[in-house]
Amino acid sequence: MAAELKQNGEDNTLQSIRYSRGRLQLLDQRKLPHDSVYIDIQDSTAGWHAIRDMVVRGAPAIAISAALSLAVEVANLGPVDWSVNDAISFLQKRLEFLVSSRPTAVNLSDAATKLNDVVLKAANAMSKPEAIFQAYIEAAEIMLMADINDNKAIGSNGAKFILCQSQKRQNLHVLTHCNTGSLATAGYGTALGVIRALHSEGLLETAFCTETRPYNQGSRLTAYELIHEHIPAVLVADSAAAALQKSGRVDAIVVGADRIAENGDTANKIGTYNLAISAFHHGVPFYVAAPLTSVDLSLSSGEQIIIEERSPKELTHALGGQGQQVAPSGISVWNPAFDVTPANLITAIITEKGVITKMDSSSTFDIKGFVESFTVPLGSDNGNKHMTAA
Repeated sequence: MAAELKQNGEDNTLQSIRYSRGRLQLLDQRKLPHDSVYIDIQDSTAGWHAIRDMVVRGAPAIAISAALSLAVEVANLGPVDWSVNDAISFLQKRLEFLVSSRPTAVNLSDAATKLNDVVLKAANAMSKPEAIFQAYIEAAEIMLMADINDNKAIGSNGAKFILCQSQKRQNLHVLTHCNTGSLATAGYGTALGVIRALHSEGLLETAFCTETRPYNQGSRLTAYELIHEHIPAVLVADSAAAALQKSGRVDAIVVGADRIAENGDTANKIGTYNLAISAFHHGVPFYVAAPLTSVDLSLSSGEQIIIEERSPKELTHALGGQGQQVAPSGISVWNPAFDVTPANLITAIITEKGVITKMDSSSTFDIKGFVESFTVPLGSDNGNKHMTAA
């Protein structure tokens, strides 16, 4: 693989991740939209802190950043007096460490599992630790490029499906939550990728984005991306989303996902559940857009999803915890980073391989059957097979 990887097909697309063999830079999203500062990530420890401290966020971007931080570390190790088993142990321990940075996003643990499989497979065929490291680096780079291609497929599949399901053929108004664009992925985006695809086809009139308190990913990041891409957009307060739907100004809602259980229950940024309930009440289609790596078939339902809790300071201080204190000292805080939307409130799940729709009127998804029909090993040519599940 070439040492310099082209991450985006369009030069004006924002990049949260800049990578070339042996070097990784992450856009410090805590400073957006006012300052664009890239931080050099030289090893997996720096990668762990960047993920934990929200320098980089968004489930796909977290997974890719973690994988690449370790790729940079081993690329710069130089000659080592290690056995193959030493190399395997080193990579496995660092991957385990990286997974501990953000527990809710399944993409991270999925990437670690796949990369571990690559390492073990390489160990069976190679006798030098340098060859094991090379196999790991190439696998991480494949993940980077695959994420961009998958995002573009999600955007295309989602735009086609939403148009097909809508009574309108143009001038669509779509609401989204949190940030699911180029800043949350390796490039293009998932839910925001769907909006981007609708806009590129001339089908979108307005993209509504919520502020997404308390960390303000919508007002700081999504609004920033929409303006950068010249997509007509309106920012709304989280508490105004239900009133907006009641007004009839929303044709569809599309959100991302950090983890999707086997039954379709979906963990996403806190406030997603509120939107889904309101959408159900007002008859607005509610779509989840995410790569298949966000699906966790080991969990039968959302009841088993671990929900990360963030610092109380994100609520007690302005600017998501970085500004002046606004709440009185001594107040207790509950600050979950995510909530779980039950599958019965979700209209369909948009993936890079097609759209998973419900099997019958009982609001049941056959996610396991859909995923298993497309399961391929990392690095294999998975072709261009896109379909809509019945």
